[in-house]
This record gives sequence, structure tokens and C-alpha cells, in this order.
Amino acid sequence: KSSFYHLRNIAKISKFISSRHCETLIHAFVTSKIDHCNSLLSGLNQNQIQKLQYVQNSAARLLTGTRKQEHIMPILKKLHWLPVTARIRFKILLMTFKCLNLLAPRYLTDLLTAYKPPRSLRSSTKHLLVQPRYNLKTYGARAFSVAAPSLWNALPLDIRNCKNITTFKSAIKTHLFKKY
Repeated sequence: KSSFYHLRNIAKISKFISSRHCETLIHAFVTSKIDHCNSLLSGLNQNQIQKLQYVQNSAARLLTGTRKQEHIMPILKKLHWLPVTARIRFKILLMTFKCLNLLAPRYLTDLLTAYKPPRSLRSSTKHLLVQPRYNLKTYGARAFSVAAPSLWNALPLDIRNCKNITTFKSAIKTHLFKKY
């Protein structure tokens, strides 16, 4: 509700400000609300995620001045905005990268374990993570300690081998754009 409130207010003043300033306002008041703690939304049902996607779509339509009847994916690509589901994955993968490179808090780093097979295997050089078992299907798979390794292990090897955070962000965003 608060995102739509801000969108309505931005729409009222959008004719008096430049497109760049309008985009800044949308990022400050709307996109930041969508991104706030969105990694906690991992594994949420599609109906709940669709509500956030609707907010993002409305913000994109306001910024570009497109009508509701036009398809949204070309607009999001033009703005270089990932869909909400991809944004959630992006945040989790970025936090996983930070954990593996000791750029994250220790309590998160301790949740992840690198996969080390007992003998020499081809998979030992692939920078995989151990996927822990969980009991509750609804909540267990949504935990960071379970969701992060499954998303990380699904990445291509060249992205997992990135050493620089800027390179990783660029590679993961490109990968998610291709996927979605």
C-alpha cells in the first residue's frame, strides 16, 4: 500500500521533473521497499511474489509512460530491472558470494560449508557448497543455509569462480537476465 501511495505522489509531480529525477524518486521510495530484506522472501509462493511484481511493473510503467496493455518484460529489460523473483535470487547469491569471500558477517559465513569430497573427484574443483538436509518443506527450504547452497550450486562454473565482487555482480545479473 505504501509503495502505491508513493507511486501516486510521484505520478502527480512527474510532469514537472525530469525523467532522471523521476527514476531517482522511484528508486528511493518504491524499489528500495521491494528490495528491503527481499532475500527473506525466497521460496515464497508465487501469489505473494506477484504482489511485489505488480508494484515493480507499475513503477516501470510510470517511469516509461507506457500503458497497462503493453507487455512488461521489454520495459523491464530496457530499464535493466530484474523481475522480483530474480532480484530475490540475486540478493541471496550476492550474500553467498560475500560469505565465501569473507565479506559478510561471521554468523552468515558459518552457515555455509564448502563441499570437500573424501577422495579426489572432478567435483572437488567446482567450488560447490554442501546442501544440508531439512525437515519442513515450507520453511526449511527457505532458510539461508539451504537456499544459498542450492542456488549457488546451480550457477555456471565461470560465475562461481569470480574473485571480484563487481565482476560477480555483472556476471550474475547477466545470467539472471538470460534466465528470466
